[in-house]
Amino acid sequence: MTKRLAIFGGSFNPPGLHHRAIAEELSRHFREVVVVPCGPRPDKPTTDDVGTVARATMVDATFRNLPGVRVDLFDLEQATFTRTHRLEEIYRDEGEVWHVVGTDLTEPDEEGRSFIQRSWVKGEEIWSSLCFAIFVRPGYEAPESELPPHHELFPMRMTGASARIRERVFEHEPITDLVMEEVAAYIERYGLYRGAATRRRAPLDLVAPRPFVVADNRNARAMDIAARFGGVGLDVANLIVVIGGDGTMLHAIREHWRRRLPFLGVNAGHLGFLLNGSSELEEGEIPSADESLTVQYSPLLYVETRSEAGDKKSALAFNDAWVERASGQTAWLEVKVDDEERLPRLVADGALVATAAGSTAYARAMGATPLLVDTSALVLVGSNVIEPTGFKSALLSLDARVSFRTLDASKRPIAAFADGVPLGKVVSFEARVSRIAAVELVFTAGHDSAEKIAQIQFPN
Repeated sequence: MTKRLAIFGGSFNPPGLHHRAIAEELSRHFREVVVVPCGPRPDKPTTDDVGTVARATMVDATFRNLPGVRVDLFDLEQATFTRTHRLEEIYRDEGEVWHVVGTDLTEPDEEGRSFIQRSWVKGEEIWSSLCFAIFVRPGYEAPESELPPHHELFPMRMTGASARIRERVFEHEPITDLVMEEVAAYIERYGLYRGAATRRRAPLDLVAPRPFVVADNRNARAMDIAARFGGVGLDVANLIVVIGGDGTMLHAIREHWRRRLPFLGVNAGHLGFLLNGSSELEEGEIPSADESLTVQYSPLLYVETRSEAGDKKSALAFNDAWVERASGQTAWLEVKVDDEERLPRLVADGALVATAAGSTAYARAMGATPLLVDTSALVLVGSNVIEPTGFKSALLSLDARVSFRTLDASKRPIAAFADGVPLGKVVSFEARVSRIAAVELVFTAGHDSAEKIAQIQFPN
């Protein structure tokens, strides 16, 4: 039997319980439901009301744990708006594609043409040839004669509108009856949809912590602390507790960032830049809501590489991403920042881009100054630089795009890495802050990032 695939596209700004209800209904009739939040839309300027990471986070939280439902975030990551005919082409190889719409889009005008036919790119072709899963909206009837040739009708079991959610938030009215609990908490935490700049650091209110525990099983102290926490399964957790060192945290982030849960680190290693050293935490107790837990928004890097054969790869990195020589010869690299050539020829063993959170790792070992985790900047640093004389590192804006290109792929090949994960030999590399991937690091009131940075800058 041919696999039937429902493509549920939209702004989801923010996603509500009515969106989740639609996905649940679709999952009863289709093998798989793919939720595709769109990037910037010229016809909907409200898609820019909040950042793309916030939108991605809320969409993931809304559709989490629904069997047969997945979320694809490529439009948000690439800042694109993929039209319906292109979605058909993208997903065609996975099965029979059905596009989800409401009867407000199929209702004809005075000339008998629907909004899809008269306004969508390739509207007439789409209307006559594609398959539609149509939800009957209140107030929009759906007589058979007014529907596209290939369709199925579904009941709208819950009504709602993202605009109504935004209005309530702006008016400081409750929205817990309209969105998932996690989404309501996220909107409140970062002050979204209130016409103000989004906060990067915010208080965390955990009235009833449900921790999923990740511990370094090679560290006896970490395992002892983990036993005191107990913990719950990942599907019901509202917090991820990471016990060990910064490497344990990095591994946990790589494995679980799409869960969109805050990460609370407990230091059982050395300095633990991303971790807390509270004795209370070591006893397996999470501070109560009135004891000022805070979350720090920390972005991941999005990395794209291209091989000599033209193959492209993409990856995410929380700490850093880099290229290094893949032979006995030094690397010759052209370095650009935001498409502007900054170093025509960097002769070195390699070059690295780090986030503020990752600046205390390899970037520091290569000679860059470590940054506080809340610094809105990226770090660019060279490894064993020969030319240009005197270049060691540079501080870049958080929205910078950094690219490396080998000047001699045959004689001086290079290889790329993202958080230590090999991406193979490449001829070009680009890194920027991801538009969809970020984590929330939880810190206790006693955590002092500045003191930890000072300890490595002023060693005894």
